[in-house]
Amino acid sequence: MQAIQTAGLGLLLAAALAISATAQTVAVPARGQTVPVGTVADDAADDPAIWRDPRNPERSLIVGTDKKAGLHVYRLSGESVHFIPAGRVNNVDLVDLGARGVLVVASDRNDPARALLKLYRLNTRSGALAAVGEAEGGAGEAYGVCLAAIDRQVHVFSVLKDGQVVQVRIDLSKASASGTPVRTLRVPSQAEGCVIDPRTATLYVGEEAAGVWTFDARPGGPTDGRLALKVDNVQLTADVEGLALLPTGRTGGWLVVSSQGDNAYALYRLPDLAPAGRFRIAGGALGSTEETDGIALAPGRFSRTYPDGIFVAQDGDNTPDAQNFKLASWAEILKAVRAAAP
Repeated sequence: MQAIQTAGLGLLLAAALAISATAQTVAVPARGQTVPVGTVADDAADDPAIWRDPRNPERSLIVGTDKKAGLHVYRLSGESVHFIPAGRVNNVDLVDLGARGVLVVASDRNDPARALLKLYRLNTRSGALAAVGEAEGGAGEAYGVCLAAIDRQVHVFSVLKDGQVVQVRIDLSKASASGTPVRTLRVPSQAEGCVIDPRTATLYVGEEAAGVWTFDARPGGPTDGRLALKVDNVQLTADVEGLALLPTGRTGGWLVVSSQGDNAYALYRLPDLAPAGRFRIAGGALGSTEETDGIALAPGRFSRTYPDGIFVAQDGDNTPDAQNFKLASWAEILKAVRAAAP
């Protein structure tokens, strides 16, 4: 009986903590949204990536996946300016290489036994994507993807559904881009979201049931990782989905994690990953986001609406329309989170 009473008290305490945490989860309205993806009545929109135009930020672009059909490119207004059919592409990321252009990489899961990385160049004037090659992403079903320039080379991390993470070095020296796997990392169970901090060569990988792992992203670095952020159903609720990072200074900034289990986003300070609050996209005329898979975050002024950074999140329930992506002001998010801090 004492054991049962103790267990009951434990459950009550956990519930109280969860209620307390929920009360501290602030709501921030969406300030924009994309047109719905073309696949209707299905779980289709999944992951966004942001390219900021340094000369004319209002002409920045968002690349988003319709994981049943292909890739969209959107303006900040939400209009789709380009669509490239690619079938089952799940996640997407990009890197601006300056004179070498903007490289976009999507995880291709058309063959569930063979992960591929589809490589594109983004025409930053027209918004069009042009296929430039592909690379092997590992034996298994492709899921997540993230990339960055590390030691002056582009490295892509192909996250497989079973928890494998294959690091691929990309060769852009020829007309047709290609890639070479350089090592394999692993988390214990199903994974998807990932993001890289190129300043510290740190790779963050979301294990859906457990939390966020960190790894050394350098190709010659150790392969063992650390479960740095654990699912506790207070700050972070499973499923752990998309990850996004905004750097400030040499090591500071923010890591955002899609806490899909309670339709929220968990915020952590860099570099120590101290919990810094939680938020939801809700309360505005454009509706809320639910069951978010992928997220993206980019710094800088984009427009009057987005004066200091933009946050983009997949909306898993955009009823009565098909799924889409919602846009929020990062300045507004930080202001709300800081106001709610004890």
